[in-house]
Amino acid sequence: MSGMDDREKGLEGRYAHDQELEFKAGVRRNKMLGLWVAELLGKSGEDAQAYAKEVIKSDFEEAGDEDVYRKVKGDLDAAKVDVSEHTVRTKMEQFLADARDEVMKEG
Repeated sequence: MSGMDDREKGLEGRYAHDQELEFKAGVRRNKMLGLWVAELLGKSGEDAQAYAKEVIKSDFEEAGDEDVYRKVKGDLDAAKVDVSEHTVRTKMEQFLADARDEVMKEG
């Protein structure tokens, strides 16, 4: 039984590690997205960094990405910046892929 217990603990540890990496990638994606949107909104420097933090925080409202999408799309619409839903969602996917690559390289 000890072999099975060891294997189970190993799998649990791997799952926890994978979840941690995915969380880090999500946060990094949200920062990248926030900085991209900040630029579209005409923000730079500390204002852009502060906006990126708002985007990161918006992801804790509910599970999934819809809270982040609503945040950035709502801000873009309010500022009358014409960016399509498709463009925003594509950027979210691209930034997540980039963030995952970065997090994996960091190990």
